Amino acid sequence: MLKINQLSYRYPKSHHQTLTELDFAVSKGEIFGFLGPSGAGKSTIQKILIGLIKDYQGSAIVNGHEIRETTSDFYEQIGVAFEFPNFYSKFTAMENLKLFSKFYKGKGNEPIDLLKQVGLEEAAQMKASALSKGMKMRLNFVRALLHDPDILFLDEPTSGLDPANARMIIDYILTLKRQGKTVIITTHNMHVAEEICDRVAFIVDGKVELIDAPQKLMRERSKQTLHLTFHRESGGVSSLTLPTTNLASNPIFMEVLQNNRLISMYTEEATLEDVFIEVTGRKLA
Repeated sequence: MLKINQLSYRYPKSHHQTLTELDFAVSKGEIFGFLGPSGAGKSTIQKILIGLIKDYQGSAIVNGHEIRETTSDFYEQIGVAFEFPNFYSKFTAMENLKLFSKFYKGKGNEPIDLLKQVGLEEAAQMKASALSKGMKMRLNFVRALLHDPDILFLDEPTSGLDPANARMIIDYILTLKRQGKTVIITTHNMHVAEEICDRVAFIVDGKVELIDAPQKLMRERSKQTLHLTFHRESGGVSSLTLPTTNLASNPIFMEVLQNNRLISMYTEEATLEDVFIEVTGRKLA
């Protein structure tokens, strides 16, 4: 669905490249995340992929179309939700969706059905100016789905949402994946990326430092140790760290288990942010 080759870009009057020779591809039905700190180039990549920037170098093909050569029909195929949404403030939530649905040729999805999916059915007749930030974010999300696009570009899709509503949006994104939609997420929220992305790209200073599956990255960089806390035979509590290899032949581990003296045990897993810092030497903030 996306094929990027030697993609580079420099903003006018800038002395530095914003993007430098990016290469990656995204398959149909994949959730792909761009991760990186502010100013890393994530938003610029998204602007190119949705056709807002066309004077780039290299190639950027989305759903079979070179971006610099696309026409207005291209927007029938993609849905976009920016982090800071704008609505007609004197229109209701439903009126906003109905207005935007008229921009597209196809029938698409019913606005009321989309509002139900994100818990906004009762807010359908509220003016946009009266909606909270979280409600506007959910409205912004479903607005991108009005025309039932093949590819979704989501910028910080859970920003400003409480845990329950963030969970709702995450579950909806996973449902879209099961329907065969391709989803491109731009975020600095590593927890969201860990949970839903099939692959992530670490973006730093306009370059891709690494692309891989989050779970694979975390597994490969996790410490191969097991932390035990157990009751001592003589009384009191002890803690011990053991290698995870050949635990069945470790006499201490087996003795603690067999004599029911175990209090707790856990492995020390790397987070996606740990991996990001290790690979790039940078923090997300």
